[in-house]
Amino acid sequence: MTSGIVWAAYLVAAILFILSLSGLSNQESARRGNVLGIAGMALAIGATILGNTLENYPLVIGMMLLGGTIGVMVSMRVQMTAMPQLVALLHSLVGLAAVMIGVANQLDNDPTAAFAGVEKTIHLVEIYLGVLIGAVTFSGSVIAFGKLQGIISSQPLSLPGRHFANIIIGLACLLCGYLYLTAGTPEAEILPLLVMTALALVFGVHMVMAIGGADMPVVISMLNSYSGWAAAATGFMLSNDLLIVTGALVGSSGAILSYIMCRAMNRRFVSVILGGFGSSGNNHSVAAQSGEAIAIDHAEVAQLLATADSVVVVPGYGMAVAHAQHPVSELTRILRAQGVEVRFAIHPVAGRMPGHMNVLLAEARVPYDLVLEMDEINPDLPKTTAVLVIGANDIVNPAAQEDPGSPIAGMPVLEVWKADHVIILKRSMAVGYAGIDNPLFYRDNARMLFGDAKDSVDELLQQLKAT
Repeated sequence: MTSGIVWAAYLVAAILFILSLSGLSNQESARRGNVLGIAGMALAIGATILGNTLENYPLVIGMMLLGGTIGVMVSMRVQMTAMPQLVALLHSLVGLAAVMIGVANQLDNDPTAAFAGVEKTIHLVEIYLGVLIGAVTFSGSVIAFGKLQGIISSQPLSLPGRHFANIIIGLACLLCGYLYLTAGTPEAEILPLLVMTALALVFGVHMVMAIGGADMPVVISMLNSYSGWAAAATGFMLSNDLLIVTGALVGSSGAILSYIMCRAMNRRFVSVILGGFGSSGNNHSVAAQSGEAIAIDHAEVAQLLATADSVVVVPGYGMAVAHAQHPVSELTRILRAQGVEVRFAIHPVAGRMPGHMNVLLAEARVPYDLVLEMDEINPDLPKTTAVLVIGANDIVNPAAQEDPGSPIAGMPVLEVWKADHVIILKRSMAVGYAGIDNPLFYRDNARMLFGDAKDSVDELLQQLKAT
């Protein structure tokens, strides 16, 4: 295949990637966006294999088959509740690939033999930045995986002088960069490159360890952005135009998503990186310690839902853990058939990664037009008969508006307490991922339906069908 045909295939693939991102921006077109993205990647891989740049086809094809087999096995076995962990793990692989490619490029006989003058310096900068961003992405993503999986505590790790330590690491990386660019020979360049790699790995660990659990959706989108920039730097390193474009698309879209997540949480991106929720403030809201939570049984909830004019369902991570999305979809169908208006309220950071709840509801075939974002549904909550909060906690916490000393003070939340009745489905009175109490549980119009979310919704279905 000639270079012109390869370039044309890359151009078509880049267009498909752009159309894929456009499709993924909306629930109705998300499936089409996925198909376009798959087609673009297949075209890009095919053009690369059939081009004139590969020398060891058996090795490349063998590695593709191995990786593809592992990918299929993982995708078939991973639960929807583990999608955030899987995304974090995949980000780590992108970062690791960038590090390995950069180091391999450096270990070549002379990575700048084909360059001279400014071009040589630029190529060295490409290698250095690719390894730097890749190392931070790799170690940070591994820690994010550990936090999401529960292997590592979700509480932020606040080491004494951590900001000073980060500054020292940053300055040391700059010094290593200067030594790398001025070393003069490939043999002398490898040491500062490896020292920087170790420092970047440490920084990635320290950065994510210092971020609290409530900020994990921002961390996921941030690491997504980092992985894109690492891929773009690798593209410059390898002089691969498509990799540059693809990395830039992923990096920029991830950065925009991080901004959206921060705005939804009333956070600044820098403040997330420097600490995250839970690093200051009281762990217990004053309002949460007054009053008493009142339990309710399934029959009372079913009667309330059957006679309601409107019901709003707020899904959270607990719904994902209980695999309750399908019973919730069936509950929606039955209530609508009885003339009850049912809608879903989605907080931008519900779950543990952006869009987590939307994916679950789409999997359960909940109609897209019933799923509304926070800004759309909040004005209607005071006119709502009943709200079902299923496994959500921090995103419906009124302390965000009423307690200036709360760690989540100022975070936009779903104002469910303004409805006539609020039913909270939870296993216990345990705090949410942010580690703080929720005064909603003690409101006069709030009732607790304790138990597994799936079992509770199944019981509600039986009660409704019996009426």
